[in-house]
Amino acid sequence: QVRLVESGGGLVQAGGSLRLSCAASGSIFSINTMGWYRQAPGKQRELVATITSGGRLNYADSVKGRFTISRDNAKNTVSLQMNALKPEDTAVYYCNAQRIGVGITNYWGQGTQVTVSS
Repeated sequence: QVRLVESGGGLVQAGGSLRLSCAASGSIFSINTMGWYRQAPGKQRELVATITSGGRLNYADSVKGRFTISRDNAKNTVSLQMNALKPEDTAVYYCNAQRIGVGITNYWGQGTQVTVSS
């Protein structure tokens, strides 16, 4: 089992910045991709950004140029620096870790609220 603990959410004005962090513990061997997803009220959970153990990046078009994902494999952490925040970025942000073995296993954090006021 993998445990993911997020931190860093909060309330910020439009144009501001926040940094989310996620620490992984437990059976973290063979974790390949880590990343962030978000879910706004009444909407489906969507990908924000992911990073593989080899450093390959993937961003949602809506956050490109504003958000930066980073990973420390030695510390088993993944972070999301969010700049130029917009009200439409308001959502619960979830940390994700994915293990690829016989199949794909996804692990999720408890979520952290990010609210951007206009």
